[in-house]
Formats: sequence, C-alpha cells, structure tokens
Amino acid sequence: MSIKRFFVDKVQQTTELSGEEFEHAKNVLRIGVGAEVILLDNSGKEYTAIVAQVDKKKMLLNVVREEVGEREPKTDVCLLFGYLKNADKNEFIVQKAVELGVTKIGVFSSQYSSAYMNENKLERLNKISREATKQCLRSIAPTVTYLPTLQDAFVFGKDYQNKLFACEFADTSDISLADVKGSVAIVVGSEGGFAKEEAELAKAQGYQFVTLGKRILRAETACVSLTAVIMHALGEWQ
Repeated sequence: MSIKRFFVDKVQQTTELSGEEFEHAKNVLRIGVGAEVILLDNSGKEYTAIVAQVDKKKMLLNVVREEVGEREPKTDVCLLFGYLKNADKNEFIVQKAVELGVTKIGVFSSQYSSAYMNENKLERLNKISREATKQCLRSIAPTVTYLPTLQDAFVFGKDYQNKLFACEFADTSDISLADVKGSVAIVVGSEGGFAKEEAELAKAQGYQFVTLGKRILRAETACVSLTAVIMHALGEWQ
C-alpha cells in the first residue's frame, strides 16, 4: 500500500497540514501521530514526513527525507479543450490528462460552446488535478487555467514546438503523430466541434491539423485518446 500524499503551500522542517487536506487525513484516512506521509508543494520534490501532533484543525509533521519525484514527464505537453456542458466529463478529461502526464491544462470557450465557467467550477477542476496527481504518484499538479476565447487558447500554446489542432472536417493530418518530438500543445473542441473560421484561425496561428480517424469522437474521447497517442510518441510509455 502506497504512503498517503498531501499538498501543502510550502514545506518546512516542521510543516502544518490544514484545511481540506487535513480533514481528509484525519477524518477519512484516520492518520494519527507517528504515521508516515509524503508532502508535496508543486516544486517537483517529495518530502517524507512523520506526524508529530494532531489538533482539531491541523496537524504538525516533521520532515525526515527529501527526494526529487521520478514520475514527472520529460516533455512539456499542454492540453487545451473546449469546456463541456457536463461537469463530470470535464473532470474526467482533467483526471485522465494528469494521469497521462500533461504539464498544463487549459479550458476555453469557442463558437459552439454552450457551457459557462465560474470560479467554483475552475477550483473544482484544479482539485481534480491535485487528486489525480496524488493517485498516479506524480509530484506536480498541473494547473487548470480558464481561457475565455479560442484565440486566448491559441496564444497560451504559441511557444510550443508542436501545435496540434484536432479538426473533424480535415481530410488528412498535416503531421504524423508518430513523428512528433518536442513540446506539444493539443487543441480539442467542445461538443459542437469547431467552426470553419475557427479552423482557419488555427492555421493562421501556426497550428497543424490532425485527424482522429474516420469516426467522429466524443470530445472527452478525443482529448484522452489524442493525448495518449502523443505521450506514446514522446516515449512517455516506455
């Protein structure tokens, strides 16, 4: 059984665990004095700590070992997807993207989007990212960023070596996914896909069209399957 992992803002020799992470540790996992846990602070390091004290609203932990996490991806991959109407599907995409090894996640609104983001929904997606990070034993939880427009998403991914646009009405792919090397930004649409003018804008922004076979995929299927293929091409499954 793996050692339980918890996120904190900053790890010190004696670190305080509070808030939701504390509540989960104490009331759900029943972690008490003397237990060994791993603390994460999104630095890429993992800190082994021993619970020294448990109070009503916090616990104190003493750090005994510091190591660099070994499960972070070698290549920067960013998934940008159109925000979906079904909250569970958005959470599914974030969860699986984290498991597959993406480093950044952006959700955007486009012409055919019919769902709306707010602060609570965004925080929920970031919570899903943190939980998935702990589950798959990563050290850094990818931040989920909301991008109000598709143009904002294109700008977010502009510095990546490969900029891929999943286009359902493209006849052929501009690049073989098996040949992708270097950092990658992946753009996938919402339930309604993309308008023709949005595809033209993607081209103008330097994005390459990729097709996902002869069948039309659901948005969440497209996100996960395309990310998995890219990760395989980059050697992350070896």
